[in-house]
Amino acid sequence: MMIRSVEFAGAIAAPGQPFPSPLPQIAFAGRSNVGKSSLINRLLGRPRRRIARVSASPGKTRELNFYRVNGSFCLVDLPGSGFARVPARVREEWRVLVRWYLAESAPLRGVVYLVDARHPPKDGDREFMDRLAEVAVPTLIALTKVDKLRPSVRERGETAARAARSLGVDEDQVVESSARTGEGAAALLEAMEALLALPARRAGAGRAEGKP
Repeated sequence: MMIRSVEFAGAIAAPGQPFPSPLPQIAFAGRSNVGKSSLINRLLGRPRRRIARVSASPGKTRELNFYRVNGSFCLVDLPGSGFARVPARVREEWRVLVRWYLAESAPLRGVVYLVDARHPPKDGDREFMDRLAEVAVPTLIALTKVDKLRPSVRERGETAARAARSLGVDEDQVVESSARTGEGAAALLEAMEALLALPARRAGAGRAEGKP
């Protein structure tokens, strides 16, 4: 996939708001300190002229931000979870917003879920993966910050396999990446292109428990 154009399409701050675009969507999710905005900027060819907001303080993304790419699909930046130093009320608002989006977005073709390669996946990561399974959303795992791993760890080649086992996915769903060096960017874009070729799903999936 070649990135030719990127523009901000709009944002959703609360459940029930209309989607800014009917185009197919690929969503990016992960904990607030995982480097999500930096990786999005790298994938979209904006490592310096940034389109997704990057901050030294985790939790900068507080809405569902839609970026129209190549005029053919939207990359959706979801609020982070877990680490952000925000009130519990705000974290709960984010959780409800994200759960609503995952259940209601028929144009959503897949989710790229980011995990810091330096640390084992946490309970919150596994809970998010369980939610994706409930709503039947195809998922890719992007292990971020692999450039910060010790050479001995990289040489053993165990990072992706360990993450796949912990998250209950196949190892071929895991891509090692680095926003700083660009490693894994081409593989992620290729996998995203495959997700975009999938048919639209039924909106309202995964609401059997009666929650957003």
